Amino acid sequence: MAKKRGQGIAAIWYSTGMSGGGDPSQVVVKMRPDGSVDVLIGSVDIGQGARTVMRQIAAQELGVPIEKVNVTTVDSDTSPLDTGTFASRVTHQTGNATILAAKETRQVLFEVAAAQLGVEPAQLEARDDRIVVRDFPEQAIPIADVAGRATWDERRIIAGRGAFGWPVAQVDPNTGEGEPLHNMAYGATVAEVEVDTETGEFRITRLVNLVDVGRPVNPAIVETQISGATIMQLGFTLSEGMEFDGGQVTNASLADYKIPGIRDVPAVMENEAVDMVQQTGPFGAKGVGESGTFGVSPAIANAIDDAVGVRLTSLPLTAEAVYRGLRANAGKPLQD
Repeated sequence: MAKKRGQGIAAIWYSTGMSGGGDPSQVVVKMRPDGSVDVLIGSVDIGQGARTVMRQIAAQELGVPIEKVNVTTVDSDTSPLDTGTFASRVTHQTGNATILAAKETRQVLFEVAAAQLGVEPAQLEARDDRIVVRDFPEQAIPIADVAGRATWDERRIIAGRGAFGWPVAQVDPNTGEGEPLHNMAYGATVAEVEVDTETGEFRITRLVNLVDVGRPVNPAIVETQISGATIMQLGFTLSEGMEFDGGQVTNASLADYKIPGIRDVPAVMENEAVDMVQQTGPFGAKGVGESGTFGVSPAIANAIDDAVGVRLTSLPLTAEAVYRGLRANAGKPLQD
């Protein structure tokens, strides 16, 4: 039995949000009389941490503790419009809309507090749960007091609206040229494999996945999401595949559809977010959900090719496919 090792690399790029433009997110931020905040979004949190990130963004803009911010449950009857939870778009698009809505909400607070403090609204800032005169921080009012006064004494609604989306791409009718992609994320994946030259069996000995995420709003969520994306793509690469028989799907349940478990994760797996500020993103953030997946499959395929000279071009990458390639390269039939 002979084993050979190989290395492969893949470089990727991916846009944040929908190609072609449009792609709006709408958000409403409203403050209660006690200074707590409700953020109404249309983006569904499917486990990627969207609710947490929107709480962070709203808290930062309004100067209140994150514990005072609640992101309401999405309901198609009452929630603001959102294009959807896909295209690695939610943090960027909904995050920008949240900033705009929070700023409009904050302006109401500034207008009410300015009259109490005897200054102009432009002289104020919100931080540490207070409205503060920028050049004279000792002059400050708790946000809850401002919110209470605005609600009960001045009968004002402390709320703001935000809407964000890409401009629709303009296409030259003669050449087809345009700029449908407004925000690019980049990444690279390196894989090391060990391949049995007799059976085609292989194992991944090391996998390194680096993804440009802009500046992460929540680094822990981003790093976990990259790890999840890597493992998900390992499944697509090594074991998952839609099987058909006469047009009928034969692996129609998860009992027959082999997703990866913890034993399928390489012993050495390194996933890292690369911090590169994106000017259009909320606090510099880009999308990350999908860009963590794209380099995994080609890097592993390239590593197999480097090890034994078998070029696989379809998924999943299996020991049988490698074995067939080895026999074909050697000019031998599948069975002696």
